[in-house]
Amino acid sequence: MADNQFLVSLEKDNLVFSAAHFITFNGNVCEQLHGHNYRVKCKVFGPLDENGYVIDFIALRDNLMAVIATLNHRMLLPTKHPTISVVVDQPNEGEVLVKFEQKRWVFPTEDCVLLPIANTTAELLAQHIGQQLIERLKKSVNVSGDITGLDVSVDENRGQWATVSLSW
Repeated sequence: MADNQFLVSLEKDNLVFSAAHFITFNGNVCEQLHGHNYRVKCKVFGPLDENGYVIDFIALRDNLMAVIATLNHRMLLPTKHPTISVVVDQPNEGEVLVKFEQKRWVFPTEDCVLLPIANTTAELLAQHIGQQLIERLKKSVNVSGDITGLDVSVDENRGQWATVSLSW
């Protein structure tokens, strides 16, 4: 059984978050600020452990829920975009100033998540969620070290899924 690879899939109605964002494309086009009720699902790959499973479903669910909770009811802002400026107001850090060409937005800091990504696309959100999930799972006492990888999918509009495959 050690040579076999297994797949555990987690897709639940409560793996959702609501957030606002905008994306840019074609260099200088910027969408209007808008929001989605995002759905998230995950697949984990690996051999069976001594208990006969790839990963504890509860550990996977709880860690994924913790990651997406950090995004829920927030303004998602990319900090690695080449032409979007995201600046936290100093010294009191009460506001975030965002600029793209002639557009300018100001948000309360507590309402924002500053993401280390280039654009808040579903693809890059899936990658961010997956990376955060891996970090959390590696610290979890309920997860063995034999996992080989995971897929994280983000749906931004009931059927518009983006998926990333990440190595463990």
